[in-house]
Amino acid sequence: MPYASGRTYFDADSHIMELPDFIIDHADPDFRDRAPKIPVPTRGTLANLMEEAKDRRGHPDGVVAELVALGDELISGPKGYMALGAFNTKERSQALDQLGFHKQLVFATFSAGTSFRAEGLTQYRTARAHNRGMAAFCKGDDRLLGVALVPLDDPQLALEELDHALSLGLKAAWVPHRPAGGRSPGHNDLDPLWARLAQTGTPFMLHVGGDPLQIDPAWMNTGRPIPTDWLGGGENVRAKDMTSLHQAAETFVGCMVLDGVFDRHPRLRGGVIELGAGWVPAMMRRLDWIAEIWKKSEPEVAALTRKPSEQIIEHMAFTPYVYEDVGAMIRESDPRLYMFSSDYPHTEGGRQPLARFGATLQGMDEVTLERFYNGNFARLFEHG
Repeated sequence: MPYASGRTYFDADSHIMELPDFIIDHADPDFRDRAPKIPVPTRGTLANLMEEAKDRRGHPDGVVAELVALGDELISGPKGYMALGAFNTKERSQALDQLGFHKQLVFATFSAGTSFRAEGLTQYRTARAHNRGMAAFCKGDDRLLGVALVPLDDPQLALEELDHALSLGLKAAWVPHRPAGGRSPGHNDLDPLWARLAQTGTPFMLHVGGDPLQIDPAWMNTGRPIPTDWLGGGENVRAKDMTSLHQAAETFVGCMVLDGVFDRHPRLRGGVIELGAGWVPAMMRRLDWIAEIWKKSEPEVAALTRKPSEQIIEHMAFTPYVYEDVGAMIRESDPRLYMFSSDYPHTEGGRQPLARFGATLQGMDEVTLERFYNGNFARLFEHG
């Protein structure tokens, strides 16, 4: 019996662990000599795995056998590059058999930052290479829903890359949650992109990594040693970073609402992934009073046809962290807002996500549980 059983489970967050040449292998020929490598360890056990993976594009047979032998305990097994299906499609299909998830969104691990941090045409050429690679990874297993990278800095290039990604069969568009080339996401220039997403039933996604992970270094200056991140280094998330990790995404969503994007594109849907969700009820309350007060002085706000909270409930969904109290969020807001995710094969998803989420959902009715485990995910892809 798989790890997840007894109902339909749609996993709103998983990842490919890109091999070093992932971008290079899928880049346009005239860009290949400038395409970036994916940064991976160069020493130790993981480095040896990378060397073998260059040829095999998968784990050694003995390692695969050990991971398959974990059965329904796979979710508690090795993570990252060591996980079953981290970078090999056939292995990922086997992993899904053991995990029991019926659908799984697949995001980049490293390619997104590589693209979103680049400038000009380079960010779009890197995104194009990633999108080809993601399509190749997800091809052959309809449970895998690949997420494209679509930088927004150049609206015309963004629309062209969206069309390319859709032609590859990718199912969602990851956009960075920051100003779009000096524009609000509600700028007129971006309306053709939102219209295309709405027309094709393709949700946009905001995901951790779509904006810098860390706060201004000045906030870390206490006159005492600066702590390492939770992985033991200095480039990942630390405690103070978590205080505001979601804020850029909250600003992005608020601008989409107040700029009338969802009013203009009533079929548009979006997800906010791996940025937590405990902040969502307060955001909705705040946007409602913002709209009520500022409609007196801002015509665009006065023209909104629905309260911001109503727009967010209809158009958006969010993935809580495994350590957040989902039940409390639902009681404080609405059960249509939250989605299950495993973050496989990243460590942040925990080793028993179903048990941890389930503990906070005790006492919820079956309709609410179905919404959390599959219904709200499915609603993002409804074309109507």
